[in-house]
Amino acid sequence: MANGQNNLNILGRWLQDILQTAAFLTRLPVPLSADSKARPLANVAWAFPVVGLLVGGLAGLALLLGFQFGLHPLVCGLFAIGLQVLITGALHEDGLADVADGFGGGARVSDKLRIMRDSSIGSYGALALIFSITVRAGALASMMTPTTAVLALITAAAVSRAMMVALMSQMEMARTDGLAAAAGKPAHDKMLVALGLAAVSAFLLLGAAGWSVLAVAAIAALAVGWLAKRQIGGLTGDVLGTTQQVTEAAALLCVAVVI
Repeated sequence: MANGQNNLNILGRWLQDILQTAAFLTRLPVPLSADSKARPLANVAWAFPVVGLLVGGLAGLALLLGFQFGLHPLVCGLFAIGLQVLITGALHEDGLADVADGFGGGARVSDKLRIMRDSSIGSYGALALIFSITVRAGALASMMTPTTAVLALITAAAVSRAMMVALMSQMEMARTDGLAAAAGKPAHDKMLVALGLAAVSAFLLLGAAGWSVLAVAAIAALAVGWLAKRQIGGLTGDVLGTTQQVTEAAALLCVAVVI
């Protein structure tokens, strides 16, 4: 009886972790306890790829619905990406635009960080968003079947969010305040759980091609981390958003080429 209660308590904690993560990464109406609201995000970061599965799954339904109505594959891909943006409140797209403006328009580190905090969008940011949306929708449109596109979309959403956890765990912060600093640094075991969930998801959904997707996404995440280190000396919340965007695009392109 005691073991059964312990198992229920563990499952309850896992569910609360997932709900807290969903409340942060999406605009979905998520009920949270007072205890969940007080916990650092780093404590629940292992659940990032789980929320990615949800976001990717909902976007996949939009893509399939478009195909059912006989729409062009590119339009279906745009619908799927558009629903992702609505679900997440453009959280990651905003980070990508800020990083593009900051890295492209700032001469010094202080200038780059200041520009990244500016809520207005510049030419670099606008072009980065256009490129991101076009590449992802185009990659989905170029896949052999709608089923492949849906599975790729779900996998990419999970893997890209796991790569965010990896950078959160391994990189130093570029500033002492801001979103990334407030979230904290996930423990090594939390990072491994996130990466493990992403790997299992990729293998189950895409088979052997899942390993190629993981490798390409990891390289893309390392490239973003390396660039952020050179440009501003570390990690910010905007860099995490950029990581999600870049690794998702890389994962989708990989599936379009491999499968």
